[in-house]
Amino acid sequence: MHPISSFARVGKLLVAALPLFALTAGQGSSGLLHVAVDNVRDHTGHVHVDLCTQAQFLKDCPITGNAPAHLGETTVTLSGLKPGRYAAQVFYDQNGNNKIDRALFGVPKEGVGFSNDARIKLAPPKWEEAVFDYDGQEKTIRLKLRYFIGPGSGSQ
Repeated sequence: MHPISSFARVGKLLVAALPLFALTAGQGSSGLLHVAVDNVRDHTGHVHVDLCTQAQFLKDCPITGNAPAHLGETTVTLSGLKPGRYAAQVFYDQNGNNKIDRALFGVPKEGVGFSNDARIKLAPPKWEEAVFDYDGQEKTIRLKLRYFIGPGSGSQ
């Protein structure tokens, strides 16, 4: 086969594929959600995010992510997300044991927070207070950790 005819064949394949690429370009979603967590009070351990649907809220959520803690703000990125309605449950796992440590009567010893900065009163917030819409495109949400014991507690 002549080298020019090989390039011509490849060129025809590329031209044929261009309409398909044009249809899919711009339609694909990134599926990325960045959760910027403020008020991280140390640089040890990690910040943990659970992303929940309404049925999973305040339970075990299958969509999770972690990032090494940074004093002040830490961002946890979740990928491969489908569009939908979600709520984020977040905690600062300062000692790295992969759970929220609790004091007497179940009060969290480590920082906790929810999307929309939903308030934590005598109980966790309701779904309606923490829910947000995710359209499948790259997005950043922000929230602030709350502490009930130790430095920074009392500014709930």
